[in-house]
Amino acid sequence: MIDWITVFSLILLGIALLVVEIIFVPGTTVVGVVGFILLLAGVVLSFRYYGSNIGWTTASGSAVGTAVILYFCFKSDVWSRFASKATIDSRVNEGEMSDLHVGTEGIAVSALRPIGKAELKGKIYEVKTFGSYLETGKKIRVIEILSNQIVVEQIN
Repeated sequence: MIDWITVFSLILLGIALLVVEIIFVPGTTVVGVVGFILLLAGVVLSFRYYGSNIGWTTASGSAVGTAVILYFCFKSDVWSRFASKATIDSRVNEGEMSDLHVGTEGIAVSALRPIGKAELKGKIYEVKTFGSYLETGKKIRVIEILSNQIVVEQIN
């Protein structure tokens, strides 16, 4: 009796981990590999404990059971309850840099590590440095304007 519980538990846990891998955490493969190993261990134990007839029955039942469960998970759209439906429609500094030019001075309103916020000509912009870290309140100067990026340096 304990043998069937072990085989059944390994197969169910393996199938559950495969479903979790495919539906909820795609791309990690660790959960799926562990699930497949547990599923395979359950089938191998059924061969070992009960012989080839029961082993093949268990293997085919596990394959069909896994396929049916995955089918119903995809069919019922179970993952849509967990998916983020929020969209980001904002843009960084797009269309707002027409009055800025190289040499414009301002103040860092957040720490630049190396990206942060700065006030330039009365507006707040996202700026970056060439790798240096600047603390809040430091005076800065625009040294380069790339497409939607403002590169600054500290004024001593």
